[in-house]
Amino acid sequence: MRLNRIGQSLFNFARNSGEIFILAGKAIVLIFRRPFNFRLIESHLYLDGIKSIPVIFLMAVFTGGVLALQSYFGLQRFGAEVFTGSLVGVSLTKELIPVLTGLMLAGRVSASYSAEIGTMVVTEQVDALFTFGVNPVKYLVSPRVIALVIMTPLLTLFGDFVGIMGGRLVAVLVVHQNPNLFDSQLFVSLEIWDVLSGLIKSVFFGLTIAVIGSYFGLKTEGGAKGVGQATTTAVVVSSVIILVSDFFWTKILPFSLR
Repeated sequence: MRLNRIGQSLFNFARNSGEIFILAGKAIVLIFRRPFNFRLIESHLYLDGIKSIPVIFLMAVFTGGVLALQSYFGLQRFGAEVFTGSLVGVSLTKELIPVLTGLMLAGRVSASYSAEIGTMVVTEQVDALFTFGVNPVKYLVSPRVIALVIMTPLLTLFGDFVGIMGGRLVAVLVVHQNPNLFDSQLFVSLEIWDVLSGLIKSVFFGLTIAVIGSYFGLKTEGGAKGVGQATTTAVVVSSVIILVSDFFWTKILPFSLR
């Protein structure tokens, strides 16, 4: 019995993974086919990107502040607190801000996508799209993919700047480090590639959030209860994929181009 359950779980995992890849492929291909839903894209750019700025700002400024505080006192044990700016800059741009931005958007946007599309499924609005000859993937998924692939890197870049400024503020005002020392170490250590590698990750994270949220929305069954379950599953799965894929992206991408 237990082996049957394990086998069924593995089968479901493989099936769902295949369906997610197929949905992602269809959504990307349909982006380049007419009609182009510019109004939907613009709407998602605003709702899922611009309106996420406050939460990204708070996440970034406090993450940078905490990292600067912990880094200063940790490095102080070895007499290396001078490198606080270096550690803050590289850690935020390469790793922390891209991943935390992805997780913030997974909680906010992926849940929204699955709930909205799931509600359309249980109220038979998706079936109505078929009736009118509208491809649901083209209409519902592709605009969301475009919006998040564009906005996630931009929000990550915004988070990089805010996080570094938050770390600098804490380093100067809380631990009383010389601001010129923080700045000099930051600019000596931080490379353009550090920022670009984080942006590359964020493009994949945005694609993951859009596809996963849309997929579980389209798979919704069972009325309002099913919508809630789909929303929870979308957030959990997209967050796990972001964390797991981050390791592989870190392994694949070179640490430096020098």
